[in-house]
Amino acid sequence: MMRAWCLLAAALPLAAQPKLLVNAQTDTRPAAPRLEEQVRALLQAQPQPAWIGYSVPAVRKFGLGCDYVRPSPEFAGSVHLEPPSEVVILFRVEANRWDRIRTVSPDCEIDAGGLPFHWLTGVPPEQSIALLQSITGERLDSSALSAISWHDSPEANTALEGLLAPAQPPSVRQRAISALSGRSGKRVLDVLAGLIETDHDAAVRRRAISSLGSMRDGEGIPTLIDLARKSKDGEVRKQAVSSLAQSHDPRAIRFLEEVLK
Repeated sequence: MMRAWCLLAAALPLAAQPKLLVNAQTDTRPAAPRLEEQVRALLQAQPQPAWIGYSVPAVRKFGLGCDYVRPSPEFAGSVHLEPPSEVVILFRVEANRWDRIRTVSPDCEIDAGGLPFHWLTGVPPEQSIALLQSITGERLDSSALSAISWHDSPEANTALEGLLAPAQPPSVRQRAISALSGRSGKRVLDVLAGLIETDHDAAVRRRAISSLGSMRDGEGIPTLIDLARKSKDGEVRKQAVSSLAQSHDPRAIRFLEEVLK
């Protein structure tokens, strides 16, 4: 099995590192056989500041660095009209500890500031998600959850849903809701609607309602309208109406006009 992993890693293109990586002491190596083992080994061997990075398939949405910017006299880069198919996950480490996590477009120019830059190839998305899950709770909850939400993998939904459990700290639950709403599909809508109708934490219910209103392409608007019409909880109906009003979605406007007649 180990020999098979090594052969697979040798076949992977080393050019998979960021296209515009500059000012870096680059070291490229395969992630096989286990990503977390490789990253933890680098972490323990790296007392001085350094970066560790890799790429995985991404959900196609805007929001990554360098994807969509407002042109200005100071801006000299590219404006990407379509979102990328991959996301670059970057970890800064220092003194054998996690420092921060960044998620950027593979089309960004990445300046590593002259630091060592360890690039890992052939990273399976599910191993990336498991690594990021292991880091939550190490004061990097928000950035780790955001990185998980960018993975184009069903394991990302499962990971984020697991962080919605009542036993999780309220701050983690609310961040997981925001991260989950950056994805799409009936499963996400059902999870958010379920929280709104059954969760005992009012702050969690409010965050879920707000997140429905901010889902891309207005995907959460029909669910909000349904909640505003049918929920037996008066506070939920009130918050759903407020979120609809803030959305400026044509469907929301038509519903509000109907209510006001």
